[in-house]
Amino acid sequence: MSFPHVQHLPRQQIGDFTVTAISDGYLTASFDFLSNIDAVDADSIQRAAGESDPAVIHINCYVVQGGGRTVLIDSGAGGIKQWGGHLNANLRHAGIAPDAIDTVLLTHAHPDHVGGLMTSDGQRAFPNAELVVNEREMAFWQDDANLARASERARGNFQIARGVFDGYREQLRTFSGGEVLPGIQAMSLPGHTEGHTGFLVESREAGLLVWGDIVHFPHIQIQRPDVTIAFDQDASLAAITRSRLLDSVSADGVLIAGMHLGEPGFARIRRAKGAYGLAYETDR
Repeated sequence: MSFPHVQHLPRQQIGDFTVTAISDGYLTASFDFLSNIDAVDADSIQRAAGESDPAVIHINCYVVQGGGRTVLIDSGAGGIKQWGGHLNANLRHAGIAPDAIDTVLLTHAHPDHVGGLMTSDGQRAFPNAELVVNEREMAFWQDDANLARASERARGNFQIARGVFDGYREQLRTFSGGEVLPGIQAMSLPGHTEGHTGFLVESREAGLLVWGDIVHFPHIQIQRPDVTIAFDQDASLAAITRSRLLDSVSADGVLIAGMHLGEPGFARIRRAKGAYGLAYETDR
């Protein structure tokens, strides 16, 4: 399956910030990775939502422009494991050169979020960017005890994360919470990883929450928040975090963005008759 070139780049104006969804492409994951739902039901939900290839997980990144800054949130997979790899082409389509990115904010350090940070020859893909990451997230991937406990599949994730941190070591900043850049607040959203973080972009009474990997299959996990995925480090905590966040963003009408939210990039969560639903947001 080939991922089509993205002709339209979803965009939202958040006060003085312009936020653009930039697709890196997609990855695929078997429904066998999901817990608390069987594959038949998962497939049915996906197809009912209009997903022609139900196992596809879209990979989004976001560019926040304003206040003299050009900030990238996550970098996609960069072609690692044949996932994604379309970020740079779509940045060019948006008129953004790699050296114009001054900051990269990481929601977490899984391969499909950090894979685009280094080039195939081991150079920084964004040479002028400061890399900003939650201190707990960085500590987890740098811990040799965690590496020793990891499965063979997961050990490769450690190597990728460590390679990125090493590549940006002279341009790397960690945070524990609070404001990471003017107008951008970090929000701890634990469970998927140790330091999984959302970023709340606020300006002139407008706001947008980039919630990272709260969902991988949005139609399934918004309808069924108890459904977890094998990539969660703490599946129980990830489900609790998801349920609490869905409750708050639906009650407050918060505009959300997510790395696996689908090509439209932006949405609101509606609640009716005790169930959550996904409503994609058109550009404004």
